[in-house]
Amino acid sequence: MEALALHADLESVPAGEPLSDVARAAGGDVRAFEQLYRTHLPRVHSLVRRMAGGRDTDELTQDVFVRVWQKLGTFRGDSSFTTWLHRLAVNVVIERFRTETARRQRLHDGEEIFETLSGPSQSRDLPMDFEAALEKLPDGAREVFVLHDVEGYKHHEIGTLLGIAPGTSKAQLHRARMMLRRHLT
Repeated sequence: MEALALHADLESVPAGEPLSDVARAAGGDVRAFEQLYRTHLPRVHSLVRRMAGGRDTDELTQDVFVRVWQKLGTFRGDSSFTTWLHRLAVNVVIERFRTETARRQRLHDGEEIFETLSGPSQSRDLPMDFEAALEKLPDGAREVFVLHDVEGYKHHEIGTLLGIAPGTSKAQLHRARMMLRRHLT
């Protein structure tokens, strides 16, 4: 019950009005949490898939919702729940890749990465070509591209999230765009 008190000022809820799913889930209501899960699963899964390049998407998505369950009591309502959940999902994905040794190498990949990208497929299904090209990007370039061009973060925000300089974020974005352009044209 303490988590619920942390989440919302219950006195501000008019008598007889039902609590939101977020408030009920923060209080330990499993059914309310299940409703939050079902409501937000598609968007979280899509974000995780893009950020992780299709690797471990289902596992990472589940990790996000486990973290939501653990941290729901800390949600203060200063922003919308969707914004809070999005930020938490980004942090879970970033945290996962920070622990991998490949993550340390991502900023030092040479130009040989251009050789690993094949030309565009014969398919006319551009979204599939784009997804395939996005999956082939090095981790750092893909993360910056998704955070900047898809999710709308600014370079200084990306720098803070990934622990890199804003200039590095700009360089990785340029690199990602050039690699995608080469693959898709």
